[in-house]
Parts: sequence; C-alpha cells; structure tokens
Amino acid sequence: MSDDRSGATATTVLGGGCFWCVEAVFKELQGVVSARSGYAGGTTEQPRYKEVCSGRTGHAEVVRVEYDPSVVSFDDLLRVFFTIHDPTQLNRQGNDIGTQYRSVIFVHDDAERARAEAIVAEVAAEGVWDGRIVTEIAPMPTFWPAEEEHEDYFALNPNSGYCQVVVAPKVAKFRKRFADRLQKRAK
Repeated sequence: MSDDRSGATATTVLGGGCFWCVEAVFKELQGVVSARSGYAGGTTEQPRYKEVCSGRTGHAEVVRVEYDPSVVSFDDLLRVFFTIHDPTQLNRQGNDIGTQYRSVIFVHDDAERARAEAIVAEVAAEGVWDGRIVTEIAPMPTFWPAEEEHEDYFALNPNSGYCQVVVAPKVAKFRKRFADRLQKRAK
C-alpha cells in the first residue's frame, strides 16, 4: 500500500477532469509535498498534451500527489478529490469531454483498492452527488509528466478565462470546505 507509516512520503495518482484544477487544489492541502500534472492509463509512451486531448491515446489527465501520510491520509486525499470534481460524469467534467477527463483513482495494491472502494461507498452514502459515482479504480500505470507549461498553471495564469471560470470556483470550494486543512504559507 502506498500509505507508508515509516515517515516517508507516499504517492497516489488521481484524475478528475482537467489536471490544472486537481493540481491547484492539492498544492494547497496540508501534508501534500508535491502535486505534478501528467498523463496515465493509456497506450502511448511519453504522450504529449495534444495527443492526449485528441482522446486517441487512452490516457487521462492526472495529478501525481506525493504526500506525508502522518499529516494527511490516503482516505482524506480521496475525500478532497470527491469534492473538487463531479464523479458521476462519465468521461467528462462539465464542458471538458472525452476519456482524458475521466474520473479515476490509480491504486498500488489490493489494500489501496479496498480503501478507495470504501471512500466511494462513503461518498455515495452521503448523497452529495445526484447519480451513481462512475469513478474508475484501476491498477497504477506508468505516470508520464506533462509538459512544463502545465505546471502551476493556475498559479501562473489566474486571469486566463479557463482559470477564472473553471479552476477558480473549484479552488474556492476546496478552500471553504477544508479551510482548516490549508497549507500554512510563509509570510
């Protein structure tokens, strides 16, 4: 399981629509050491953004989250994940349509799969979302880092139309719901 209790960091790879949204949120969560945008779950080696956006590579836009499990658990990462995207939309998030925008949790082993399934059941029981949760839970594939221009996209481009209309509301929702879990920023 990726939740190593020895004090080392752990990783998970999550896809919940556009990686700019997912990355922006996880970079603000206490216990997250890094959040890196990329691609996973497809057939092409070293895919590029334009290829992935075509939908022909089978990859999802994802974020590899490295975290300190003594500060934030895998379960809590998933609870945040399920508040920042709509897990009932199959192969899309709003106007972003295609398998590259699917909701997916990539797991390292059976124990992590069981934890992910338990959190899916918990979220479904809460009734937060209308409809059935369609989030895919799949074995951890190769993670391919996205091109450099996608790193810290929201932080570097907060005034772009997409960031204002799509990313900013998700970040604001996260900040409101998890205000007590925000990383402390140096002043």
